[in-house]
Amino acid sequence: MTAQPEHHHDDEVGCCGKPLPTELPEFPNARVVTVVAGILIDGRGRILLTQRPPGKSMAGLWEFPGGKINTGETPEYALVREMQEELGIITCTDCLQPLTFASHAYEDFHLLMPVFACRKWRGEPQGREGQNLAWASLQQLSSYDMPPADKPLIPLLFDLLGPSS
Repeated sequence: MTAQPEHHHDDEVGCCGKPLPTELPEFPNARVVTVVAGILIDGRGRILLTQRPPGKSMAGLWEFPGGKINTGETPEYALVREMQEELGIITCTDCLQPLTFASHAYEDFHLLMPVFACRKWRGEPQGREGQNLAWASLQQLSSYDMPPADKPLIPLLFDLLGPSS
């Protein structure tokens, strides 16, 4: 006798616990903002966080460094540029490992964010735009107040780096 799969294509209840719709939901017509983020991992397995400065949306929250992708840029190039502008470090696109992406609906826009790991760069990260920086172990990450799009990335980092980091 074979085991039945836990989820069936004809289940009445979705992953969120609510009933599945019977027809295509209304299109949200969201303004999609595409940004890129980097998970900088140092030789001790710590991860760099930057604190959003006063005056910016979500000020005071800690996030993975990165920023907007300009027209004509690849996500990888945008991240290399942002790391140089914001942190004063240099890396290359070949040093970026694609990890995952975040897709999060904020009240006035929808964020789409490719996420890359980076273990090699030249220079010491500094907050060139006045932002605070912190190196955190995996276990410390959840104690930082983070934007809703960044917080769900923490379990993926445990998968990547292992619980002993």
